Amino acid sequence: MTAGMITLILILVTVVVSYKGFKDHFFFEKYEFGVDKVRLYRDYKRLVTSGFLHVNWMHLIFNMLALYFFAGSLSRALDPFQFLLIYFASLIGGNLLSLLIYKNQGDYTSVGASGAVCGAIFANIALDPNSTIMFFIIPMRGWIFGLLYIGFTIYGVRSKRDNIGHEAHLGGAMIGMLLAICLEPDALMQNYIYILIIAIPTLAFIYLIITRPHILLIDNLFYNRHKDYYSIDHKYNEKKTSQQQDIDKILDKISKRGINSLSQKEKQMLKDFSKK
Repeated sequence: MTAGMITLILILVTVVVSYKGFKDHFFFEKYEFGVDKVRLYRDYKRLVTSGFLHVNWMHLIFNMLALYFFAGSLSRALDPFQFLLIYFASLIGGNLLSLLIYKNQGDYTSVGASGAVCGAIFANIALDPNSTIMFFIIPMRGWIFGLLYIGFTIYGVRSKRDNIGHEAHLGGAMIGMLLAICLEPDALMQNYIYILIIAIPTLAFIYLIITRPHILLIDNLFYNRHKDYYSIDHKYNEKKTSQQQDIDKILDKISKRGINSLSQKEKQMLKDFSKK
């Protein structure tokens, strides 16, 4: 099976799973990336499954078109296993960076294949920085596109004017570029200037996010501006108590009005609780 075929399968599976998520709210919540779901409940599958969900059709179409166009040239340089390695490592790496940055914001959630797609894009740039990329109708060199994209992402992280997981983009991009260099070491010798032009500001910004988040108005593991720090045990116990209170209310409702009086959400909560 060629990397091109694998790309089409990835797109098909992502479209099907995303469509299921559009229609089924409980399915969406079960597989989305969530800080507390990963940290407190160790639901590590969400690091991968969230990449097959999207917020809406525009989000899905944009990511899949980007994957389709950029994966073509990347698949010619790498074998199917290498392509899949870059795709999923970038997806997981992007989510891990988000997990680190938002470690103290347990309700933070995100979905989308953006981290994986960015990994594929920047792997392609590392291997062929002078390839022509069509930005809408504007042709530009790959390394110029990469630099502009990193600049836009840094601005997005700093401004916080949208709900896009820009941090996952940065993490995925750097993982994709690093893996491409590891798989094709000659690329570093041939394209080191372009790689450094993109990598230096990106890594410097990631360092700032982690060590000096107050500059970016972000709460994370190393800095917490808005609230006292709660340990993972405190958060776990607080959540457990809250969940038990909710279940007690549901059971009390059943005893008074019968199980048919429960809403769909209450039935799902009871079902989920019974599995623990």
